[in-house]
Formats: sequence, structure tokens, C-alpha cells
Amino acid sequence: MPRVPTIEYETATPSQRALLDQIAERYGRATNMKRTLAHSPTALDALMTWYPLHDTVVPFLGERLTSLFCYAISFQTDCLICTTYFRRVLIDAGEDPQQFALDDHEQAVVAFGRQLAVDANGVGEDLYQRLAQRLTREQIVTLTAFGALMVATNIVNNVLQVDLDGYLAPYRVAGGRDG
Repeated sequence: MPRVPTIEYETATPSQRALLDQIAERYGRATNMKRTLAHSPTALDALMTWYPLHDTVVPFLGERLTSLFCYAISFQTDCLICTTYFRRVLIDAGEDPQQFALDDHEQAVVAFGRQLAVDANGVGEDLYQRLAQRLTREQIVTLTAFGALMVATNIVNNVLQVDLDGYLAPYRVAGGRDG
């Protein structure tokens, strides 16, 4: 049960309805997370900067590795919504979430995501240098900020116990930790 109920369109104030309409138009749907964040338009705006960062990361990581990075963070934070969302993205792209084939660079990016989720102070020099072999300083800064927003999104979902959206249910791992 969520700690903060989602804003339902039928009972929303006119300003909340307008915000939900903007969310649906801009992001394709008003998910449970977005309808929860809509209680605070400023918080919603802050976390939705994930999208422009995503659009900046994809050109240098590619769609697959960007999704793997987000999945790694979400799995590490045990975020049901985000883990399931990225399971869906990866499965729909033909991946098997139980057996990813990763080259050295991909392993470094995934390890970086996991480490951001566990303890950002624990990103060691070896891992950083593995990233720096293929990414520019600007790309590393962008990837770090993107990862931080992914962690923040996971925290919001976890702390507020946001319900999993129905469209994601078929991608949830049955009987155990998602991932």
C-alpha cells in the first residue's frame, strides 16, 4: 500500500488535472510514480530532468547499455517499479535479464551503476579508469548525474512505496526479488 496516494484524475483539482494532462502528453502516460510526484510539482520537475539526461546519455552509451545501467541501479536499490520497468525494456528488446552478455566496457558501466546505488564514495580508481578509457570527462559527468537521478527515482519509489503500474505486472519476477 502506498504511503502517499496517487493523484486520481477524477478527484484531482483543476490544477492537478492540468498537470496530469501535461504529464500524459509529455511522457506518454501518467504512471503511479508521476501521479505521486504530482503532489509536488517542483519535485516532479526535478526528477523528470531524467529524460533530457537520458537523451544525452543514449548517443554515447546506446539504448541497450543505457537501459542496462538503469537496470543495474534499480536492481541494486531493490526498486520494484524501476527494476520491472527496465526488465520490460530489455525483454522487449530481446534480452534475457538472467544472462546478459557484456563486454569489458559494458561491465564497467554496469558496475558503475551498481556502485552508485550502493555507495558512491566506493567508486574506486580502477573502476573510474575503466570508464575513462572509453568515455570523455563530459560523458562521465553526464553519466554520473544521470545515475544520481536514477538513484533518486528509486528512492522516491521505495520510500513512498509507490505501487507497481498494471502494465508492468507481466514483467515482474514471480516469487522473488526482481532482477
